[in-house]
Amino acid sequence: MGVLASADFRATTIFVHKPTLAEPETFRARYRLYFYATRYLLERVSWYCRDHKTAHDAGDGSAELVFSNRAGMSYAELKDYLKLLREDTSRLAVQIDWNVIKPEQVQAQSPMRCAGLLVADAVASGFAYAVEPSRYGFTEDRYARMLKPVTYRYGRYRGYGLRFWPREFEAKLEAEERFTWLREVFK
Repeated sequence: MGVLASADFRATTIFVHKPTLAEPETFRARYRLYFYATRYLLERVSWYCRDHKTAHDAGDGSAELVFSNRAGMSYAELKDYLKLLREDTSRLAVQIDWNVIKPEQVQAQSPMRCAGLLVADAVASGFAYAVEPSRYGFTEDRYARMLKPVTYRYGRYRGYGLRFWPREFEAKLEAEERFTWLREVFK
């Protein structure tokens, strides 16, 4: 983690707390919860890319979207979902910058063929250890603390580099001792 903490990239992590979903049956359809969390991720990726593009950057300003190839996942369905979000302007809550995110640019690769996917897995694991208790009931927040320098923030971390969903989970974040690291380090 030490090498990652000093690298030149930004990370954003989406946390989904399934027990506090108000209507969990809504997300039982195939890939629905994964796609919904991906939407939150791509919102933040699009904001960061939009806000950090310079005149010297090559290309059209869109992001290359590389996902880790998961067995059984339909990336064609993910592309269709993103196209639906882009085309349905009545979904005002969707805040993806479509100049940055282009559904047709979604691709999937094996993590062994793409170093960026290995980095993404390491970051996700670091934050997962900080929030998910082990079988012995302990969490490990040292990795999350180490990742602070590369975690995306726009004035604050929560809501940008660290997005917790659903909102009902926020009460746990403020009350439980295991989230002290979050309250102290990622303000």
